[in-house]
Amino acid sequence: MKPPPLRQGVVLAGWVALLSLLYLVFSGIDSGQRASQLQVAPGESGAIILRRDRSGHYVARGEINRQPVVFLLDTGATSVSIPEQLADRLGLARGAPLIAQTANGQVQVYSTKLAEVSLGPITLTNVTGHINPGLGSNQVLLGMSFLRHLDWAQRDGTLTLSPPG
Repeated sequence: MKPPPLRQGVVLAGWVALLSLLYLVFSGIDSGQRASQLQVAPGESGAIILRRDRSGHYVARGEINRQPVVFLLDTGATSVSIPEQLADRLGLARGAPLIAQTANGQVQVYSTKLAEVSLGPITLTNVTGHINPGLGSNQVLLGMSFLRHLDWAQRDGTLTLSPPG
């Protein structure tokens, strides 16, 4: 005997809810694993190697002002861009309002100076950044205000960053 249509709908809704919950749990695990792909290059002074994640991005754990953050390397970003809620947690001061051009259009951001930005053994001081209320994630876009001070090479799904010289 076939179950009544209402019962089928409840069972279907239960399966959808279960699959959605599993997706959220495993995507959260994946984002944590994505950020752990940083390794120090053997035999190279101060160099680090990042492995491209499944989405084609380079993601790594680092620090801003000696507090842990997750970086998404973004050569299209002029500055280090920090989501507003994370900037508040880090105690960053808002400077002058600016207009930034992003992939999603123009957004208002606030200038800030980062006393210290670290990625593995590489640490830079007095780095230009901005606080971006439009960023929805907790990932910091590690832009060119940091990356332009490094030598980098991309090959076979890895990105090697090293201090110049």
